[in-house]
Amino acid sequence: MTHASRLILATCASSLILLAPDGVFAAGPKEVSKDIIAVQLRKQGFACENPVSAKRDPDASKPDEEVWLLTCEGVAYRVQLIPDQAAKVEKLPDDTDQKQPEQQSP
Repeated sequence: MTHASRLILATCASSLILLAPDGVFAAGPKEVSKDIIAVQLRKQGFACENPVSAKRDPDASKPDEEVWLLTCEGVAYRVQLIPDQAAKVEKLPDDTDQKQPEQQSP
């Protein structure tokens, strides 16, 4: 095989990969950085300092509409990312709000 033939073959292979629809070569759903989601929230006016984690919610997610549980310092959100639109954001209740006050003995 000549050098020119190898170059043409490599170019064709690269073009096929670039033209392939999303997900054809992917092993699973696209991962989104917690920092990228936090930036989107801040653009929409939500507070999210020091993002701690972002976990995909597979039960709530749909194709092209990923739902993430984003934990920031002191606050957590459910974030639905929709391409070319603002994210749908729901502030999750604080753990401290859900806890019952401890009973004191008399």
